[in-house]
Amino acid sequence: MTSLYGEPLRRLFVPAPTGTPPPRVPDPPIYRALMRTWADGGRTLPGRHDPEWARLAAPPISVSRGPLDGGR
Repeated sequence: MTSLYGEPLRRLFVPAPTGTPPPRVPDPPIYRALMRTWADGGRTLPGRHDPEWARLAAPPISVSRGPLDGGR
């Protein structure tokens, strides 16, 4: 395969990470305070479950209406 400029495309090998992940650095105090303020106000927070989004993104519910002639 070639690029738009006629040069061959090169593949770069990136090895999988090994070992344990680096330690998680705690959020700065100002960020924690902002998250607390948003949570107290009922706002959506990054990385937290959002019930309204879950409801809006859910597949539509199909309703069976039965026969069109009212079952007669």
